Amino acid sequence: MSSQRYQLDATDKRILLALDEDPRVPTLMLSQQLGLARGTVQSRLEKLAAAGVLLENSIRVTPAALGHPVSASVDAQVEQSRLDDAVAALAEIPEVLECLAPAGDTDLRIRIVARDSDHLYRVSEQIRLCPGIERTSTTMFLRQLIPFRTRGLLADEQDR
Repeated sequence: MSSQRYQLDATDKRILLALDEDPRVPTLMLSQQLGLARGTVQSRLEKLAAAGVLLENSIRVTPAALGHPVSASVDAQVEQSRLDDAVAALAEIPEVLECLAPAGDTDLRIRIVARDSDHLYRVSEQIRLCPGIERTSTTMFLRQLIPFRTRGLLADEQDR
């Protein structure tokens, strides 16, 4: 089941909000906090994981903590017949955090991290040399003003 088709209900949202407060909370304690049966919480978490609703735990680790404090976005123009080759090559670069296919003039928007500006240059060049990539443009981010978040989306309309 795709996470795009999975419909969260109020119980799912309560569980996810509680996990957002303390992701290390044991299932038994979480069930007691929420007034739900342990089996209910466990089965809901298993369904959410199977549906692809939950992101990998590694997304919670900041790149800066891993020695990569520099963050940037690379826009790439790709020879359309080689799009799959380009994406496969990008997936092999550890500094590539995500790759998106936006609407508009850019074929790929790639979020990357680096240790410093020289490393950023080398990663950008590695991307430019991927099969099928014809041209790139790199924009370095100076500061993250609002971090990635979904907590507000979990709140019910009445809570806003």
